Parts: sequence; C-alpha cells; structure tokens
Amino acid sequence: MQKIFDILHNATNSCTAKHLALSGGLDSTILAYLLKEKKPSCLAIISKDHIAHDLTYSQMAAKEFGLPLSIHIYDTTQILDAIEQTIKILGNFNDIEIRNNVVPYLAISEVKKQGFNKIITGDGADELFAGYNFLISKSDEELKKDMARIAKIMHFPSQKIGKALGVTVESPFCHHTVIEFAKNLLPSDLVGIHDGKKYGKFILRKTFEDIIPKSIAWRQKSPMQEGSGTQGLTEFFEGIISDDVFYEKARKIKSSDNVIIRTKESMHYYEIFKKCHTLKQSTDNSCPDCHYTIEENSKFCRMCGRFPV
Repeated sequence: MQKIFDILHNATNSCTAKHLALSGGLDSTILAYLLKEKKPSCLAIISKDHIAHDLTYSQMAAKEFGLPLSIHIYDTTQILDAIEQTIKILGNFNDIEIRNNVVPYLAISEVKKQGFNKIITGDGADELFAGYNFLISKSDEELKKDMARIAKIMHFPSQKIGKALGVTVESPFCHHTVIEFAKNLLPSDLVGIHDGKKYGKFILRKTFEDIIPKSIAWRQKSPMQEGSGTQGLTEFFEGIISDDVFYEKARKIKSSDNVIIRTKESMHYYEIFKKCHTLKQSTDNSCPDCHYTIEENSKFCRMCGRFPV
C-alpha cells in the first residue's frame, strides 16, 4: 500500500493547477490530502433546488486538511443553461452523461471566470480501481475481463469540456504511473469487504482510511449527479412535460429521425442536441434506439445512453 501512496503522491504533486474540484468523495478527498501542503483553492458544485449529498462531505474534507473551500450553488434555471452548453460541447444527448457532466462544466467555468486556466479533478479512479457499483458483485474472472474492457474505452468528458473552455484539466489518477500500477492489481485489491459490506476501490480505501475521515474513506460510491443534486432533473422534467406532449413528440421524432426517446429528460436534451449537431446514424454495430455506432467493447450507447446494447 505504500507503493500506491507514493505513486499517487508523486502524480498529484506534478500538478500545477491552483484549484481542486472537491466533491468530498473518496477520490477528490485523497487528492485534497495529497495536495494539502500546496493549499489549493477547492470548489464544490451544489444544486440549490435538490438534495445534494456532497455539501457536507466537501466541507468535512476541506476542514480536515485546512483548505479553502468555495461552495457554488446553482438554481435549476442556471443548471439548465449550463446543460445546454454541456450538450453543445459533448455532442450527445445521453441523459446520464449530461446530468453528471454539467457538474464539471460548472466547476471548470467557475475557474475560467476567476481568471485561471487549470483545475485538478479525480477522474480515472473509478475506471482504474473498480469504483463502479456494478463491478462489486462480479466474480474474480468477470472482474478481470470488465476492468480490461473498461481500460480500453474509458474517457473523461471533463477533458473535452476543459479544452472547449480553454482550461487544462489535470487528473492525477490518469497519470501514466498510476495507470501502469493499476493494470497489475489483483481482484482482491480492487474489491473487498469492510464491516460486512463489499466495496470497490478497496486498495485506495485501505491505504487512506487512517489519514482521511473514515466516513469518506468508506463512503459508498455515488455518481456526480447524486452528490451535486443534479439527479433531481429527472423528476423536474417529469413534472413539467405532460405525458401527452411527451408521447406525441416521441412519436414524431421516431417517425422523422428514426430515434427512440425513452424519457422526458432525454427529449429535452435531444431537442438541444438537434439545434447544434447532426446525428450520424449507422447500420453497422449501431444502437437500436438512435442508430449511432457503438464503440467496440462498450455495453452502452455513448450518444443516447441506452444500456445495455
């Protein structure tokens, strides 16, 4: 465990950004600890109108390491404006991806607004250390196969957002030394049992459990949409779009564009997508719903979010 500590410490301290996106999850809290001597300015993105679990944890982490924290609270109107920009940049209408990545869009925009051009994020830890909840129930052999598959397709929309906004996104977990280390981990390093519960990112949790708050070290994985509160958008769209309007619009889109719209939220995102992008459809290895080409080794459609495909 000392080895991963040293590798992460070196990777993190190679970063030159003065800002850290701090959600109070395991990954960003580890980075906060490793950066504490540099005193980066931390920022947390929170939805004003929905429950946001990150608020308490980001405050806890910042206080623990004596780091300055600015909490940026956005109402639904502001988030919807940011979603439109996120869709323009990412070029898809995948509701889960958009809902999650409006959070880094807001964080990166905030850094840009303050006149800075770099930010540090916790991207990569879930992909390299089995942080996703669907992985923890896999057999050792299945886990090995899935980790190899994920390594081939992992991508980080925050990088694309940063490039579009002129902000460099530094992600220590994606440093080549960390990636090489993670490739050789055993399934037991990735998934393990603590207090009767199974956890992913087990080696990270065990390595840092005594130097970051235990409630964060053993915090269950939650997507950015839950931590920030943007998961409330699903309910928001359910409330403002009537069933009749949804079904009629979905029927027309299926007829004119050959695209199946599954949810009211997706419909809103698709309408934005169509204003600035053209959907390139294919008949070869394509999504049954939107006919976008499915990436090799992928089990979901990056364009519309259908899972599984």
